[in-house]
Amino acid sequence: MSDTPEHTQDSSGLSPAQRLEAPNTRLIDASIATINDMETLRACIAYENQHQQRVPILQLLEKRANELRSQDDDD
Repeated sequence: MSDTPEHTQDSSGLSPAQRLEAPNTRLIDASIATINDMETLRACIAYENQHQQRVPILQLLEKRANELRSQDDDD
């Protein structure tokens, strides 16, 4: 598998494509909610910007980024 954002995998084993190309929005929401590191989040943002550019999905990713940053601040 190549090391492009489309194929980069995090510890959960899901690629950005698998997270963001789910068959319904509830699955996409859940897959974004389970992102626990900024590297995975950045890969998902890059994938979305490169492929679909869906504003609601990008907003969910931004919200998750803010949550991760606030968790880092609390630690």
